[in-house]
Amino acid sequence: MGAPELGLVQAAIEANTPSLLAYFARRASSEDAADMFGDALLVAWRRAADLPADAGEARMWLFGVARRVAADHRRSQRRRSALQDKLVAELDAGKAAPTEPTDDQARAAIARLRSLDQEIIRLVYWDGFTLAETARLLDRPEGTIRSRHHRARQQLRAHLERNGLPRAPDSARATGTH
Repeated sequence: MGAPELGLVQAAIEANTPSLLAYFARRASSEDAADMFGDALLVAWRRAADLPADAGEARMWLFGVARRVAADHRRSQRRRSALQDKLVAELDAGKAAPTEPTDDQARAAIARLRSLDQEIIRLVYWDGFTLAETARLLDRPEGTIRSRHHRARQQLRAHLERNGLPRAPDSARATGTH
């Protein structure tokens, strides 16, 4: 890309920045508008050789880029929304089993543990890893993970019993017997 092309792109962008920002702001949230503006600038710089030399034509070209960026953004939002809707429907239909307890008191009991113990409990019971796998994931000795898991389970059991909550079921995955 030659210096004249860079100069044309820079001049066209500087002349049209307020209008382009307003274009995106009328079509999306402030954060999305800023992202779309950045995407449009990337396209303009990458395709600098295609930018017309005439200021009026350059403005039209930049707005064509902006229109395509906005359309891409809308399509992306629709796909993301459709995927979210599909996942919500599957969860509501019971096709996907929840991976975390829904009981706020159980969450609070887990939150009382040390951060490493919380992660061990989550990896074993919520994510379904064995203690050996958890040790590898956390880059800790397996014996350390086993003892911390045992202690964390005792603390959780005591807290749940003190608060009249049912005990969590034992997991065969924790022992690695699956």
